[in-house]
Amino acid sequence: MSKNKLLLVDGNSVAFRAFFALHNSLERFKNNNGLHTNAIYAFNNMFENVMAKEQPTHVLVAFDAGKTTFRTAMYEAYKGGRAKTPGEFREQMPYIRELIKALGVQHYELANYEADDIIGTLAHQVDKDQFDVVVLSGDRDLTQLATEHVKVDITVKGVSEIESYTPAHVAEKYDGLTPLQIIDMKGLAGDASDNIPGVTKIGEKTAIKLLKEYGSVEGIYEHIDELKKSKMKENLINEQEIALLSKQLATIDVNAPVEIKIDDLLYQGKDLDKLVPFYQEMNFNGFLEKLNILAEPV
Repeated sequence: MSKNKLLLVDGNSVAFRAFFALHNSLERFKNNNGLHTNAIYAFNNMFENVMAKEQPTHVLVAFDAGKTTFRTAMYEAYKGGRAKTPGEFREQMPYIRELIKALGVQHYELANYEADDIIGTLAHQVDKDQFDVVVLSGDRDLTQLATEHVKVDITVKGVSEIESYTPAHVAEKYDGLTPLQIIDMKGLAGDASDNIPGVTKIGEKTAIKLLKEYGSVEGIYEHIDELKKSKMKENLINEQEIALLSKQLATIDVNAPVEIKIDDLLYQGKDLDKLVPFYQEMNFNGFLEKLNILAEPV
């Protein structure tokens, strides 16, 4: 019996990548009402491509519920310092959600949690004997979820090129680390994109070297006396709380209180009654032609 396949899409991340994939054509992508449509268009392309490639039986697009999460409660500066979201992108997000529904797919968000946590929880919950899981994101944070039955696809250029992370690929890319050790690496080296501090003067290479020797952030501190006297050792000792906090911030919660059942995510095809008028409103004539429907104005 062939396995089911669950596709989990990181909605905010992929939509943001979609926006910048066609950013140079921003003014070319507008509908008759003056709405920018470049992110909507590129998101639709991405979805069509991944559905054709993966042929999933079940699909969900997860979204962040807002900027305030349990991580900002732990560390107020988490994800701080980011540039303001472009208005041309913000105005498209409600329409991307509308598109997702018209494509016959559910979307879900959970107060106080990020899309990563929804994805991690569902990937963790599925019966491994019945499901393979594909995660699609523009954010390498999710590579920690890779297992023998969970593949994490990261968009590399725009939304057209994909890098697939399996445990073997993680080991190849990070000199033998396991996916879960990516969390420890971020605990030590930090993550500038999420404003996770890490330990002063410890970069990715040093973090990998320490983790290959001691296994985890906690393992390093269990053997801290074995390290030679150095500025690095001094920083590790002085910043133990920061290292452990950074690891916690980087850890995807795989036990979030997600109130959605896998069976509810069964993909049953596009909702043409919604999709056709949506494409017409967006002036997506090419997509209408693919549906063999003439582009009538609304």
